[in-house]
Amino acid sequence: MTMDRRTLIKHIGGVGAAAALAGCSVQEDTGDGSGSSDGESGGSTDSQGPAGTATAWYSLSESELAVREEVLSTFNEQSQHTIDGADISDLKKKTSSAIPAGEGPQIFDWAHDWAGNSYEQGFVVDQSDEVSVSLDTFTETAQSAVQYEGNLVGLPYGAETVTPIANTDIVDSVPESVDEMVSMMEEHHDPDNGQYGLAYPFDPYFTSAWLQAFDGYYFDPSAEEPLGINSEETVRGLQFALDNLAPYMPNDPNYEPQAAAFAEGNAAFTINGPWSLSGLNSNDISYEVFSFPEMSDGTPSPYTGISVWYFAKPMADGGAAAKAGRQFTEWFVTNEDHLLSLANEQGAIPVLSSLVGSSDLPVEVQAYSESAGQGVPMPSDPRMGDVWGPVENALVSAFNGDATAQKALDKAAEQIRSNWE
Repeated sequence: MTMDRRTLIKHIGGVGAAAALAGCSVQEDTGDGSGSSDGESGGSTDSQGPAGTATAWYSLSESELAVREEVLSTFNEQSQHTIDGADISDLKKKTSSAIPAGEGPQIFDWAHDWAGNSYEQGFVVDQSDEVSVSLDTFTETAQSAVQYEGNLVGLPYGAETVTPIANTDIVDSVPESVDEMVSMMEEHHDPDNGQYGLAYPFDPYFTSAWLQAFDGYYFDPSAEEPLGINSEETVRGLQFALDNLAPYMPNDPNYEPQAAAFAEGNAAFTINGPWSLSGLNSNDISYEVFSFPEMSDGTPSPYTGISVWYFAKPMADGGAAAKAGRQFTEWFVTNEDHLLSLANEQGAIPVLSSLVGSSDLPVEVQAYSESAGQGVPMPSDPRMGDVWGPVENALVSAFNGDATAQKALDKAAEQIRSNWE
């Protein structure tokens, strides 16, 4: 089971304003098929030959979807090629069934942790000999994320992680330490009146910062013991979250009620990703995004993901449709105006080297970048797919008081190892 966090966020928040795409031009055809990867000109053309139509799949929140539709419209108006976009509610299930049947898209959008499993199953293909964008254009982490066993399975366009957010109508300043944050949560926690110190989804992706804070880990294929979910260090991290965070949260640990509590102004703090900002803006929530504060004896280490446009199996067929998919992808991942719009509209963290650390980035993105720097990239090894479900069940069990941290994670480890056999 792969945790489908984007399915969970589809119902949270209103539709944000469309991105400002005035500068997102698509380079005109050169007629020689040479292409380029200039961020200002908007990427390569790869347009020799007839115009093509490619299908792109993605699964986005409502606010993200509005921006994506505007991006597709801009591309289609300015390119000889056409991209037909489709928002898919269960992207993993749909790609798993449609691609083997020859009915899948040319490209699809998801985090990098699908790379290994998707390549092993033949859902994505190597395009290293076809693309004209140099990987040196991106950060080292992003370069690594789009390659699996030497195969280029997609191109990266952003990073994401979670970080704390404060409601500045409730708290006067952001905390400098976790201890200070806990004290502030306690001060503003009044559940009898529908007010909470913290609204925070208690699932594997969101709680990873704490479970990995004391050198714990979920799964590391390079470690002597790849599965670390029930190690002493990981159990300690879960216990820390249960002791210091869970008491100040709404009773339902799932994403929707937790995110809604903060989005409706009923919590002092949340810990969420950049995709949540559009909803907060729509609800006129006054907030400040800040990086994880210091711990006295650990370091919050959240999972980080690289957003990738994957090259699906139909790209191997070549032809005009494949060229359309490549041109759109290369334009999307290298156009600085477009990427800055995503940063300003959605808090997206650029991985295009020319934008990393840019003073043009909003302060919210800088905070997310700092937390991402403390983070751990999600493993793309296919075995990671068997980790999410058991860990999610373990966290819910521990949150609800049905099992201790140790017993809950021991059970998860047992189930994961069984799945691997």
